[in-house]
Amino acid sequence: MNREKSKDVSKPPFTSYWIIFAFISLLPLFAFSQSKNELQKKKKELEKDIQYTNILLKETKKNKEASLNQLTTLKKQITYRQRLINTITKEVKLIDRQIAENNDIVRSLEQDLLQIKNDYAKMIYYGYKNRSSYTKLMFVFASNDFNQALKRLKYLQEYSEYRHEQADLIVKTKELINEKNQDLEEKRETKRSLMESKEKERMELSTKKKEKNNVYESLKAKENQLREDLKKQQKEAAKLQKAIEDIIAEEIQKARDLAKTKSGFALTPEEAKLSANFKNNKGKLPWPVKRGIIASSFGEHNHPVLSGIKIYNNGIDLSTNKGAIARSIFDGIVTGVIILPGSNKKAVIVRHGEYFSVYGNLQQVFVKKGDKVGLKQDIGVVYTDAIKFKTESHLEIWKLSGGGTVKLNPQKWIVQKGKSE
Repeated sequence: MNREKSKDVSKPPFTSYWIIFAFISLLPLFAFSQSKNELQKKKKELEKDIQYTNILLKETKKNKEASLNQLTTLKKQITYRQRLINTITKEVKLIDRQIAENNDIVRSLEQDLLQIKNDYAKMIYYGYKNRSSYTKLMFVFASNDFNQALKRLKYLQEYSEYRHEQADLIVKTKELINEKNQDLEEKRETKRSLMESKEKERMELSTKKKEKNNVYESLKAKENQLREDLKKQQKEAAKLQKAIEDIIAEEIQKARDLAKTKSGFALTPEEAKLSANFKNNKGKLPWPVKRGIIASSFGEHNHPVLSGIKIYNNGIDLSTNKGAIARSIFDGIVTGVIILPGSNKKAVIVRHGEYFSVYGNLQQVFVKKGDKVGLKQDIGVVYTDAIKFKTESHLEIWKLSGGGTVKLNPQKWIVQKGKSE
């Protein structure tokens, strides 16, 4: 009978255990970390947007009467607050998943610790019964040959090392359990903080919704004034459109004269390159102001207060802070500076090959016709309505198409964020 088999004690690979355990413990953390960072980044952006709308609302409230600008800004802030609450909810769910993962790991570690302790107790008992050096020597000397004696001696050495490893394993497993429990407590505290923040945002959201409804009702009572304001805006928009069309028509005629043709629109190699670069940057162009919120979108949409009234915007309007500077969204050449009679408002047209960007609602202009402008170069100061305390930048994008022009949606061309530094 082989005595080695009767004396052998199974020995799990100590190093492998820790590699497997580390992999199992850390695997969920990589996925959680990425999701957590994305949510926190989104939350910070929304908090900044809310803070900025508060600045704009503070300006509009200088006007004692309710205004459309105030209503638009409140709607925007409500949207931001709803998104923030949704983001916090997702973050709470993520932490719940992390807590569940940690609980599973702790339970698994506690089971492993119990098994390790049981195995260690058996080893201690076996070692106690065979603690005599004489017994160990007899175990070696009772070998049938020299090779068997070497194997038995090696076995005794490995067995001693294994006992020490098992003792270390117990200590390290306890440390890991304590570490995970501490991590659990930190996550529970984070969850409590998030839940408090969520409740606070819900209360703020409720307050802003009531404020928006009050503003809306106040504006409903001033329909006649709103209709007059709308007519005035439409007249200004028509004048601006006519001025833009005239300037673009002049550019088309110049290009035709240069190319000695009666139709089409010939681009120089430099203009063609500039035009292609502009097109390739669709969705990446900076905003025409450093900070702002979109107060009015492109195209036809319902009036925010007047029922059954449709309004049309050739571009987009961006509500911004007083003193804001309008800037070029791309490299180009100034082809015209428009002064709208009777309003003290100005506009600048910049050509980018077959594309044109229009910067309206300016009270001061820094450039002149023929000037070359670079990306984000200052063009002028955005106009502030001293009565309504409203500062709104206007942006349009036009494109030469066939023998005429087409208006493009600027929102599809600028970066899809609340701001562009």
